[in-house]
Amino acid sequence: MNQSTGSGVNTGLVAAIVAVATIGGFLFGYDSGAVNGTQPGLKAAFLLDEGWLGFTVGSLLIGCFIGAFFAGTLADSFGRRNVMRLAAVLFLGGAIVQGIAHEWGLFLAARLTGGMAVGAASVLSPAYISEVAPANIRGRMTTVQQVMIITGLTAAFLVNYFLQQAAGNDSTNVFWGGIEAWRWMYLMQSLPAAIFLVALFFIPESPRFLVAKGRNEHALGVLTKLFGTTAGALKLAEIQSTFSADHRPRLADVLTPAGGAGFLGMRKIVWVGIMLAVFQQLVGINVIFYYGSTLWQLAGFTEADSLMINIVSGAVSIAACFVTIAFIDKIGRKPLLLIGSAGMAVTLFAMVYAFSQGSLDAQGNLVLSKDLGTLAVVAANLYVIFFNVSWGPVMWVMLGEMFPNQIRGSALAVSGFVQWFANFLISFSFPVMAAKLGLTISYTFYAVCAVISFFLVKSFVHETRGKELEQMEG
Repeated sequence: MNQSTGSGVNTGLVAAIVAVATIGGFLFGYDSGAVNGTQPGLKAAFLLDEGWLGFTVGSLLIGCFIGAFFAGTLADSFGRRNVMRLAAVLFLGGAIVQGIAHEWGLFLAARLTGGMAVGAASVLSPAYISEVAPANIRGRMTTVQQVMIITGLTAAFLVNYFLQQAAGNDSTNVFWGGIEAWRWMYLMQSLPAAIFLVALFFIPESPRFLVAKGRNEHALGVLTKLFGTTAGALKLAEIQSTFSADHRPRLADVLTPAGGAGFLGMRKIVWVGIMLAVFQQLVGINVIFYYGSTLWQLAGFTEADSLMINIVSGAVSIAACFVTIAFIDKIGRKPLLLIGSAGMAVTLFAMVYAFSQGSLDAQGNLVLSKDLGTLAVVAANLYVIFFNVSWGPVMWVMLGEMFPNQIRGSALAVSGFVQWFANFLISFSFPVMAAKLGLTISYTFYAVCAVISFFLVKSFVHETRGKELEQMEG
């Protein structure tokens, strides 16, 4: 019901904004997963060896940390909604060009472009939601982003599977319109990208951005639609009090102000954001997401069993996020992070134990007994549950809300950059670690990082549940 007159939250408008903004999360997941199943086509079309194939596939992540870095500062200049529109255009263009490119350089440029869109959406969607959602439901609304990321990832796997089956169980076969099935796997990304672009024209700009740009009447109009006349006017005054009239947000705001407390020249709150962003990757979650099939085959499972384990992990991930939605605004962000760190440490060490007790076959591949294999699968799925109840969604929730208004865009630029850079390093290091060091040592590293993350959260993270964005300090 519209509450634009009087007082009260316009839940319909808030829900519509969240629904549109989280399409960016869906595209984030879809673009990350779409490459699965296209590798044979890429190798054949561009004559790539394994090394160049890995670089071509991974170039998305290079675009991601570039897009995440520039998105925050661009959003401070041009608006959250406008930069998300730009990301939607990049999603759309990148998908089409990847699907039709016959030159490797053009394909690579399109993949980097798509990566920039993914990086931008990853930081702006949760930030935008946090800036329009009421404090008492902000955590739940922002957590929807993680649900959509995993849904997008799963959708990409399903679409690719059906395209491959329709093309005669071979993605390099011509499917429709004289175009190979693997190219359609990229072209299909254009559908949700187009929906995202159109939908962004029907939601308002962030009122925090409008105040930062001195457009107070416009901001009051948005706040009135969101919260009602009385509450909207009060909220406008609160937001105005957090911005300096003679200073507009800029990247240098992440540095320690004169006379302020900081570390190595940067504000402490920015370091906390960097810590959350980096350790979300150091616990090894993307080894499960990006290399799940490879991992389980290394552990002795068949290809068919490995694919089934991946599907189960995806379903478990989505279910776990709904647990977060139910509890994040009741028990808070910090308790969920601590529970997640402890749970991930225990389950990762259980996987380490299973891998350490396995044997090697004649080809040097790890072989697990039935009991050890069951232990590894159960531990892996429990690990996925703990991650998606905690660090998966909660890290993005906190990055979107923990920074003061004055520095939010700049702090997001830095945190988003290091998050995707850490993603890049972990994703590219795992094949080498697994081959040179083995699964036991590799997973010991991720488990130790989970233990360290527990103590870092306990010492440095402050609870943000129920706080208005104007109450954030740093």
